[in-house]
Amino acid sequence: MSAVFASLIPTFLIIATGWLCRATGFVNDQQWVGIERGTYVIFFPALIIDTLSRADLTSVPVLGVGGALVGAILGMSVLVLALRPLLESRFGIDGPSFTSVFQGSTRWNTFVGLAVAGSLFGQRGIALIAVAIAAMVPLLNLLAFYVFIRYAGQPKRSPWDILRSFVTNPFIWSCAVGLALNLLAPPLPEPLANYIEIIGRAALAAGLLIVGAGLDIRRLARPGIPHVLTCGLKLVLLPVTAVALAQYLGVRGDDIVVTIIAASVPTASAAYVLARQMGGNAALMAEILTLQTLLALVSMPLLIAVLVE
Repeated sequence: MSAVFASLIPTFLIIATGWLCRATGFVNDQQWVGIERGTYVIFFPALIIDTLSRADLTSVPVLGVGGALVGAILGMSVLVLALRPLLESRFGIDGPSFTSVFQGSTRWNTFVGLAVAGSLFGQRGIALIAVAIAAMVPLLNLLAFYVFIRYAGQPKRSPWDILRSFVTNPFIWSCAVGLALNLLAPPLPEPLANYIEIIGRAALAAGLLIVGAGLDIRRLARPGIPHVLTCGLKLVLLPVTAVALAQYLGVRGDDIVVTIIAASVPTASAAYVLARQMGGNAALMAEILTLQTLLALVSMPLLIAVLVE
């Protein structure tokens, strides 16, 4: 328990630093846009490529951890979609707001997952998070695109436009490149590998600062059904489901802890950007992100303590 707190404290201090920089105006809105774009298009793809290309996937339970996370996400997606009629009729949650509920219940913050797993378990933790990235990132982006197209009330898009948006997503193509380098290509020349690694190092700090910059404590004055529901589903039910599936698939020990970390981190900061771009309820998404980020500091260590034998 103390080790988990020790690994989480630096992560959340960086998040708090981002919030402080934004709240005091030390970094203004236009500067945050540039940091966010650089992280999304340059730093994070480099981190994914470096992580996936270097990961020793033969030494970790790829099918166990990856299969458990994929199964948990698919199960959660089916549950949230099944709740859609009730949420609309009983609680007045419209289509754009539902997209925030869906993203808040399923997506994960890769920055936080990498930081915590790497701090706790070193290279093995990073290798397992690489498995989680390869398993979850393409699937989650595909599901999010579907939900926005179906419920956000956007103009109908052609299959080609949808496919192009999906393929050009930096999270998607960097996964493909990293896996291809790992499985099909010889090791990169050392100068090129070092170049990618150095750029990728910036992603964790920049990503966590961006998460902090997106927090708005004032939005949490009156949490409603969407906030409570998404926190319960994402921070409790999803990790419990993932652990049950992982144990069924033979995953044990520290690998279970990394599975919990990958499943119990708050929703992705990119969910807010996607909500703004595709007609979702961006304000609600920011509120959900804020609340989950704060609660995860308590919920993640508790889940690890309760679920790990």
